[in-house]
Amino acid sequence: MSEFDKEVAKIEKYNQPVMEGFKVWLEKANLSTKTIKNHITNIEFFAEYLVYYEPLQQLDEADEQDVSSFLLDYFPRKAMWASESSTKSYMTSFKKFFLYMVETNKISPDIETEVKDTLKEGKQDFLDAVSE
Repeated sequence: MSEFDKEVAKIEKYNQPVMEGFKVWLEKANLSTKTIKNHITNIEFFAEYLVYYEPLQQLDEADEQDVSSFLLDYFPRKAMWASESSTKSYMTSFKKFFLYMVETNKISPDIETEVKDTLKEGKQDFLDAVSE
């Protein structure tokens, strides 16, 4: 196993309880099973991006720049299902995920605010990226 593969495995193991906690948090919000599954799947795909296409980041190291790069470049290029509706779904998932990360003290509130601002300000750019 290469050093890269070892690092990827370490990060994936680190992210696992974060994802499990996010799922429980969503369940406590009384969301439907389908909605929870959708948010989990979206954030898992983002986590994959952070590991393979970014400089090996854990979920709690992600910030507004990662979200923006994901929605403007990676998602439209790599996801066959990329569309306006799926982009809006990701934007909702990001809002919920970063709120969860703040509420569980995994990131600072400043990062969540920056992510929300980026999603709001970049919304049209993100939607345009999948409709070109």
